[in-house]
Amino acid sequence: MAIRTYGPNAVDWEERVDLDRLRRQRLARLNETLDRSSLGAVLSFDFANIRYMTATHIGTWAMDKLIRFALLVRGGEPVVWDFGSAARHHQLHNPWLDYSDGKGGPPTGARAGISTLRGAFHPQAGIAEDVARKIAGELREHGLAGEPLGIDVAEMPVLAALRAEGIDVVDGQQVFLEARRTKTRDEISLLAQACAMVDAAYEELYGYLRPGVRENECVGLVSKVLYDLGSEYVEGVNAISGERCSPHPHVYSDRLIRPGDPAFFDILHSHLGYRTCYYRTFAVGSASGAQRDAYVRCREYMDEAIALVRPGATTADIVQVWPRAEEFGFADETAAFALQYGHGVGLSIWEKPIFSRLVSLAHPEVLEEGMVFALETYWPAADGWSAARIEEELVVTADGCEVITKFPAEELLVAGRKYWTVGGELNTRREAQSHLNTPANGGT
Repeated sequence: MAIRTYGPNAVDWEERVDLDRLRRQRLARLNETLDRSSLGAVLSFDFANIRYMTATHIGTWAMDKLIRFALLVRGGEPVVWDFGSAARHHQLHNPWLDYSDGKGGPPTGARAGISTLRGAFHPQAGIAEDVARKIAGELREHGLAGEPLGIDVAEMPVLAALRAEGIDVVDGQQVFLEARRTKTRDEISLLAQACAMVDAAYEELYGYLRPGVRENECVGLVSKVLYDLGSEYVEGVNAISGERCSPHPHVYSDRLIRPGDPAFFDILHSHLGYRTCYYRTFAVGSASGAQRDAYVRCREYMDEAIALVRPGATTADIVQVWPRAEEFGFADETAAFALQYGHGVGLSIWEKPIFSRLVSLAHPEVLEEGMVFALETYWPAADGWSAARIEEELVVTADGCEVITKFPAEELLVAGRKYWTVGGELNTRREAQSHLNTPANGGT
């Protein structure tokens, strides 16, 4: 059965994404994973983990600030200490964080608090120590002061302050990523909807792409399409053209696209927190034989990998069909990292599982139903300067997988020229129009 996508609105006549169920099931998975671990609690400063745990969001401007933090203790409810008035907003509008029973029960799970602003606060201001006191107090209240505290990411002064409180601080990121490894039905719907928005962006880009436009203009076009469709955040658009395709620089420029150029794009955005990572390659104006050959090779590696995806297969099974780094011009797998690659997609661009010859052969991970990940392939052309890049996002189903990136990628598309089919042959629009205007075809 195909994975469904819906309009972004809520309606009373159709069951769509159930956001209350989404919140409940995410927290339940995190609680279950914490219970299976050796930790007494997990503390998060990571934006995606805080959202997964508490279903709170204060805007993407705060993603890299390390200003907010959230705690989940074994057998307890999540508490988030948030930025200034954001905590008050949560108290008013996030009833799932209200734990008061009206009889002097637990206080709200949304509280005012702030961390060290990546060192911007004066070191002697006591901010790190205040964070540590808050966490230590919660652990003591729940009888967990002697249990390990798992943390995803944190600044060194906060770690030092927690240890000064006598807290055993260990890695907690694996607990979060294990909980997020497989997706709920609502997460899968949101990820598919995010891809559908990129499908639309690629349709607009394909119609726009032609000699004379710049890479940065393509970035602007894609960003506008996505924001107009309701994207929460356009994290990036990799726009790479011409001789910049090999080696892949992973950043767009203001380069002017020329006739005969290859151009590949990676569109990364967020729909209600759920991300995309979605490459497509085009030729502009025309495609050389070398470019077509590179694309065919790139597509073959992708198709071989997709054919192996099913529950019980491993990441090692997938990467074994991809070429070794030395086969496409790199010294080793570190130098070629992320060119033949796969990664989980969810509230972050890169989650578990990871597919790479760098790690997957020695440390394979088993694929499970409900996983959502992207597979990426790359192949440099024989001309020494162009290349092909393809990426598909997949959902692992009970008996295989379903691709949720739908913009056509079975063959290399040529942008900047409109093709019509006449008599079984591909012709330019002008040639086709000339043919149609002959007397034999009703023309004058």
